[in-house]
Amino acid sequence: MGVVVSGDAPETDLAPVVRAACGGDQEAFRLLYRAVQPGLLRYLRGLVGEEAEDLASETWLQIARDMRSFRDQGAGFRGWAATIARHRALDHLRRHRRRPALVDDAEVLVDLPDGQDTADRAIEVASTRAAIALIATLPRDQAEAVLLRAVVGLDAKAAARVMGKRPGAVRTAAWRGLRRLADQLEEHARDQQQRDAATPPAAARRASGAIATSGPVTRTAGATPKGTR
Repeated sequence: MGVVVSGDAPETDLAPVVRAACGGDQEAFRLLYRAVQPGLLRYLRGLVGEEAEDLASETWLQIARDMRSFRDQGAGFRGWAATIARHRALDHLRRHRRRPALVDDAEVLVDLPDGQDTADRAIEVASTRAAIALIATLPRDQAEAVLLRAVVGLDAKAAARVMGKRPGAVRTAAWRGLRRLADQLEEHARDQQQRDAATPPAAARRASGAIATSGPVTRTAGATPKGTR
């Protein structure tokens, strides 16, 4: 095809590739996979945890079967792929009658790099596995809205179609989720600063360690300190 598509390509850049893939162009389908799979996998990981890769494979099998019948109904190809993935994930959760196992917030935050502008960083770190696990600790609607907007890259209208909600409700859920993540990152940063402040400098630790290992000072019985004779 002679077309290069990155994972960050906007939906408009995907349009010619989608048309070619719908016509049976296998190279176009491979380009779509490379562009959409990273965000789709992170989205599934936020919904079902470690089973994400298996469900992503099932999702792409269905996409391949239904590709020729794809019609953009307002969510674009990414939204269509996310809808298929979402149905797979919800079916999986219903079969197992559970939500994904959530990790402790503090455990996840340890793996996140230090940050300054926490509100923006809540989006910037969304590509990391630790951040996806942290997003999964949010209330269900907030977590999914953040995943679809910040990870998959859908706009509010497309995300609303995937979730079956109004765009305004999705915007609100995403904002609340990001705000909550930012608060958690800020709290983690404060706790880290307090821990750092309570830890003595390396030189002081070495000195205290040397004193501790030198043992108690003993005197020989009957010995008189020098200068007192």
